[in-house]
Amino acid sequence: MHVYDLLSRTRTSEYLTDSNTYFRFIPTWTRRLQIYTDSGKPTAELDRLGHADFRVGPTWTLTSELDHRLEHADFRIRPTRAPTSELDRLEHADFRTHFLMYGKGMQTWEYSPVYAIRSYAYLLIHALPLKLYQSVFSANKVILFYILRCLFALICAGCEVYFYKGICKHFGGNTGRIYLTVSLLSGGMFFASSAYLPSTFCMYFTCISMGGWYLRQYEVAIFGTAISAILGWPFAGILGVPIAIDIVLRKKKVKFFTAGCIVALALFLVPTVLVDSNYYGKLVITPLNIVLYNVFTDHGPDLYGVEPFSFYFVNGFLNFNVIFILAIFCLPIIVNLPVWLVTLPMYLWIVVFFTRPHKEERFLYPIYPLFSLFGAVAVDHIQKLASYVLPQQSSRHYTEKTSWIAMGICTLFSLMSVSRILAVYHAYHAPLDIYVELNRAAADPKVHTLSTDKSVNLCVGKEWYRYPSSFFLPGDKIPRSLPKPYSSGPDATKIIPTEMNDMNKEEKSRYINVTKCHYLIDLDVPEETKYEPRYSLNTEDWKVLHSVKFLHASRSHRVFRAFYIPFISHHFCTFVDYNLLKTTRTKKVSRSRLNSSR
Repeated sequence: MHVYDLLSRTRTSEYLTDSNTYFRFIPTWTRRLQIYTDSGKPTAELDRLGHADFRVGPTWTLTSELDHRLEHADFRIRPTRAPTSELDRLEHADFRTHFLMYGKGMQTWEYSPVYAIRSYAYLLIHALPLKLYQSVFSANKVILFYILRCLFALICAGCEVYFYKGICKHFGGNTGRIYLTVSLLSGGMFFASSAYLPSTFCMYFTCISMGGWYLRQYEVAIFGTAISAILGWPFAGILGVPIAIDIVLRKKKVKFFTAGCIVALALFLVPTVLVDSNYYGKLVITPLNIVLYNVFTDHGPDLYGVEPFSFYFVNGFLNFNVIFILAIFCLPIIVNLPVWLVTLPMYLWIVVFFTRPHKEERFLYPIYPLFSLFGAVAVDHIQKLASYVLPQQSSRHYTEKTSWIAMGICTLFSLMSVSRILAVYHAYHAPLDIYVELNRAAADPKVHTLSTDKSVNLCVGKEWYRYPSSFFLPGDKIPRSLPKPYSSGPDATKIIPTEMNDMNKEEKSRYINVTKCHYLIDLDVPEETKYEPRYSLNTEDWKVLHSVKFLHASRSHRVFRAFYIPFISHHFCTFVDYNLLKTTRTKKVSRSRLNSSR
C-alpha cells in the first residue's frame, strides 16, 4: 500500500438545488491522511450476420469488426462499474470542466496564473462534447459524469483496436490474440481507461503512436506522441524517443522527421498556447511549466509524499499480475527492429519513473498498453521455446502444439484480474453510491425538510479525498474542497487567487464549524479521535439517512482485500459503514423558535 501525507483543506461553496435552496460542501477539520505474424495467416472471418467463423488452420486473428465488438462490449462495462480512483478524485479535473460548462467551479493552485501548470485546452476538448450533448438532451449532471466516462472508454477501445492492428502486423497474430485477451480483462486497463486524468489521455495516444510505429505509419506515430506530450503530459514525450531513433538514425529520414515535428508543433502546440494564454491572461506554455515545476524547483512533487522503490512493482502486479512479471523480464526476438529499440519505450519509462521518490499509480498509465503487449510477446516466445522442446511435428504450427501454454497463462491472468476488479468494486464503490443517494434525498421533500430560502451545508470532513466529482452535487454551484471557488466574471481565470500555495500547506480559511453542517458524509471507523468522532453514534445531533459498506483496510488481510475470492474473502476483510447523515439540530432550532413565539 502506498502512503500519502496530505493536509486536508476545507471546501465550502453554495450549491443551488432548486429555485432557492443551496447546498454548501465543507470538510470540517484538518486530517493527516495515510493512504496506503507469427508466420501463420489470419483465418477468422465474419459472415453477413456478423458471427465469427473460425476455419481450421494454423492460427486465427480477429477481424476488425469482431475486435471492435469485443472492445465495445468491454467499454460498456468499464465506466459504469469502475469506482472513481483516488487519483482521479485528487486531480479534480471535473471541477474545472464544470467551470467551463457552467461558469462556476473550483480552482486549485495549479490553475492559478501564478503557476499555470495545467492546460485549459485539455479541459476544453472534454467540456465541448458535454456541452453539445446537454444542449440537445438537457441531461442532469450525474448523467453527464457517466457520459464523459463512457466517452473515455469508447475512445480507449478505438485506440486499442488500432494498437492491436499494429501488433498483429509487427509481432504476429498469436501475440495479437494474447494481447487482446489481456487488454480486455486487465484490471489496470479496467480502472485506467475511464479515468479523467492527463495520464489516461496519454495512454490512449501511446496506443496510437506505437500502433503507427508498428504499422510503419510514421506520421501517425509522430503526431500521436506530440498530442500526448503537448495536450496531455509532457513527460509522455519519453515514449517517442525510440520512434525518433528509428526514423532518424535507422531509416535516415531526417527531413521527414523534422517536417513532421514542425507540423505537429504548429497543429497542437500553437493552439494550446493561444488557448491557455487567453485563459491565464498572459503568455503561458503549460507543458514547459509542468517540466519546470517537477524537475527544476527545490521541492518539486516530493512534498506530496514519497514511496519505496517497490511501490510500482506491487502496483504493477496488482493490476496485471503474471503478465506484469512477464513484461518486465521480456527479452523478445523482434522482426525488423532490434530488441533494445522495440522494448525501449517501456524500459525508458521504468528507469525514469521507478527511480523517482514521488510515485503515484497514474504515472504508469501511459505504459499500461505496453505491459499488456510485452507480456503477450513473452507468452508467445515461451510457446516458441516450448515447441522446440516438444517432439517435432513438422505439419503443425507451433501455436497448435503449445496453445495450452497460452490458454493456461491467460486463464490464470483472467481469474486474477477479475478477482482484483471485484475486490476493488466491493471495497470502494460506496462513495459514488452515497452521492447518488444525496441527489435522491435532495429531491425528496420528506427527507429534505429545510427551508428553501436557506443555504444547506454539506460537510465531508476526513472524507474530502473521496469526493468523486462536482457533477454529483445537485444545483449549479460547486463545493469548496482543496480548491476554492473561481472569482466571478468573464476574467475569472485571469485573476490571481488569494490563499493558495504550491507547498501543500494548510489553508485554514476553508474551515467551518461542524455545528453549521446540515448534511455530513462520514466513514464510521471504530478508531475515534477528538477531531474525528463517530457521528453515527451521536444520535442526538445526527440521523443516518443511508449507509453503504466500505472496506476497513487496516483491519483486513492484505491478500484478501487485494483479490476477491468468493466465500472466503469476507472472512478476512472488515467492512464499516460509509454514511450519509442529516443533522437533527434544525428541528431543535425550529421548536425553540416556536416556543419563544408563544
